[in-house]
Amino acid sequence: MAGLVSPMSIVVPDKKLEGAGVNVFVDEVTKIDSKNKNITTAGGKKLNYDKMILATGSSSFIPPFEGRDLKGVMSLRGLDDAEKIKAFIKTDSPKKIVFIGAGFITMEVASLLSAQNPDAFDITVIEFLNRPLPLMLDKDMADPVQEYLEEKGLKILTGKKVDKILGADGRVTGVELASGEKLEADMVFVNVGVRPNVKLAEDIGLEITRLGIKVNEFQETSEPDILATGDCVEKMNYITKKPEGGRLRGPAVMQGRLAAKRLAGYDIKFPGVLNAGGCQMFDLVISATGFSEEMAAKEGFEPVCATVDSRSKHGMIPGMKPWRIKLIFDKKTQKIIGGQIVSHAVPPAREIDAITGFIMGGKTIPELTMFTSACNPDISSEPSMEPITIAAEQALQKLK
Repeated sequence: MAGLVSPMSIVVPDKKLEGAGVNVFVDEVTKIDSKNKNITTAGGKKLNYDKMILATGSSSFIPPFEGRDLKGVMSLRGLDDAEKIKAFIKTDSPKKIVFIGAGFITMEVASLLSAQNPDAFDITVIEFLNRPLPLMLDKDMADPVQEYLEEKGLKILTGKKVDKILGADGRVTGVELASGEKLEADMVFVNVGVRPNVKLAEDIGLEITRLGIKVNEFQETSEPDILATGDCVEKMNYITKKPEGGRLRGPAVMQGRLAAKRLAGYDIKFPGVLNAGGCQMFDLVISATGFSEEMAAKEGFEPVCATVDSRSKHGMIPGMKPWRIKLIFDKKTQKIIGGQIVSHAVPPAREIDAITGFIMGGKTIPELTMFTSACNPDISSEPSMEPITIAAEQALQKLK
């Protein structure tokens, strides 16, 4: 068995893989001959295959801004991008940094720079929509997050559109908004989404949609002996069964395992994605799964929502931290279809995994009023303040 790794990655040979009969080559695949079942690499290797898995990932998408190629314009998708950012900060010592897009990668990088180098940077985040983390949080959950981040020193501009990136002598000097307002910048970080890497799949002639390589529930492409997984493939939403991108770490790992099981003869189907994810900014932890209230309405659901404030420990225990949860239900079926958590401690944010399990289990409002969590004063709030149960109780009253 042979495995090829992109030369853009830093690879440490895995002795366990090699001991299991896996040959690892650090090279770039330049051609796939699906008719004769072989591949050619940039290094001149030619390998035959019976089955092949494409896991070509995705790349950061930078809109066609004027000035996008100026020195100091960065994006982050992999280790090589991170090394470029670190090198630029070390050699060019930028003071004013503008982030375009307020997704979780932007917010984590902005907060890390601010936390590790207090007062070293003047950081501004510009978001086209009306809140930070718009794909994770509804506005009522995002507003306190924005307030917290601004107290930490970040400037966050929402509802603003960047028209162009400004520069002089080949270097970035700022950005210009659609309103005509100009902001100075020594470095501009663009993170507004990704696009699947499908060039090899296109060359083979595989079926491809705007969301990626088309695969069935077993990760098989339109060419039966070629499977594909991760960011490069189109996925299915678990709730609606509609196609979507779902380019997050969790689904990529799951699909990789599933493709391996398929090659081993298992008939396990990929269930779809809920886009569960999380991030941390300073000591604030955000997690979300399923649909937000806004997304649910756009998908045709009539959402019933409940928001509850809780705490990480019993109120009498020192070190208690506050957290908030929002649950989204479908009024027609009363099933839970989404959840969001904003927490000042890490453990409560992991309750989002319970919400994911409830969505996959088709749990309803009445059923969740009977939910009981494992209780201990050091690790949870009082039983009478269990937030998932209270949120379900609130939603139940809204059904009247």
